[in-house]
Amino acid sequence: MYIARHMTTPALTVSPDALLPEVRNIMNSRHFRHLPVVDEQQRLIGMITDRDLRSAYPSSILSEDKRQAILEKVEKTPVRSIMARELISLTPLATLDDALYLLSKEKIGMLPVIDEERHVIGVFSVQDLMKAYKKLYGIGDRGSALIAVEDDGNPKPLTRIVRVLEEREIRFSRLTRVHGEEGQKDTIYLRVHTFNLNNVHKALKEIGMAIMVPDLQELLPK
Repeated sequence: MYIARHMTTPALTVSPDALLPEVRNIMNSRHFRHLPVVDEQQRLIGMITDRDLRSAYPSSILSEDKRQAILEKVEKTPVRSIMARELISLTPLATLDDALYLLSKEKIGMLPVIDEERHVIGVFSVQDLMKAYKKLYGIGDRGSALIAVEDDGNPKPLTRIVRVLEEREIRFSRLTRVHGEEGQKDTIYLRVHTFNLNNVHKALKEIGMAIMVPDLQELLPK
């Protein structure tokens, strides 16, 4: 689950001396929303986003004279003038969970990946995150299913589930326990990869686990 296995490489970067129209063309042609800015040694020194570019370009409601004046200035403006210098990044040994936390917390769509010398060695985006989780957990694969069971309250529920699944040679890729709210039992979620779900249900019932069928009324906002 390390970023190094799922990041996009090589990373497309720009120089701080690149002019804004050039960067805009790169973003539009590649459908990118973020680009790392690097120095001559490929070390991260800034970030430029499509939002930064939109802010630099003139509004369509301005008069033609004012628009032209701003456009002339933009055509001569280097990236260093508007790039962000407060940077958030990942290392190759950061995990997918680290990336999920930062992307969500900072409300951004991409993070540069840097080594110990701050060289940009890749980028990691929301799309990379979704692809990684899909690959790890086999989401969308034929025979893949998510099952919820109620913790029976007996010791070592996860150990018992793993044991019975392995004894039945049932392949699985996720096993997570979610603590219930006050007065409710814990729920255990497992993703299995088999077309024989009856075999899974039977195995779980044999160790005292009750299959949970979600109540739509309980899930909907009140």
